[in-house]
Amino acid sequence: MGKAHAVPRRESEREEAVKASNARRPAPYSNPYLAGVGLGLVLLAAFVVMGRGLGASGAFASTAAGATAIVSPAKAQSSALFAGYVNADGGAWTDWLIFELIGVAVGGAMSAWFAGRLRFEIERGPRISRTGRLAGAFLGGTIMGIGAVLARGCTSGQALTGGALLSVGSWLFMIGAFAAAYVVAPVVKRAWL
Repeated sequence: MGKAHAVPRRESEREEAVKASNARRPAPYSNPYLAGVGLGLVLLAAFVVMGRGLGASGAFASTAAGATAIVSPAKAQSSALFAGYVNADGGAWTDWLIFELIGVAVGGAMSAWFAGRLRFEIERGPRISRTGRLAGAFLGGTIMGIGAVLARGCTSGQALTGGALLSVGSWLFMIGAFAAAYVVAPVVKRAWL
């Protein structure tokens, strides 16, 4: 009798362990082709609803213009870059790209939470320290920010919106970005393996 009870208990313990393991396992990533179609539909919706494409760097410029207008309204009005944002209908803080970026952040966090992937960590390879990883991310972000100003748009604005509009400059930007990534990838890859 004791043996008969021991076997089901072990099986139920195994089943519970499998259920617990599955509960902690994150959901698989989305199919990239379906995600690409979804992004294309979002871009189309942005054109139809807002009359503009997607972008991100404009939200940072608008936020900087709004902050400058609070601290020094005269400087914001005299700036060639900030004056357009400050004098826009509703001011700099009502630029729709600000709300787009808030939606991206909230939507990304919700997606990660639902998929079981939301956690606070510094992803890095075994050959790079946390400080080195953060310094590299900061340097890369700074270079991308400068590039977005020089290219008159970020990757979202140039590649997605400009590419959809068949802008020659946007297509040249995309080719240049991919070419640079292929050149730099072997160097950066060493830190991750």
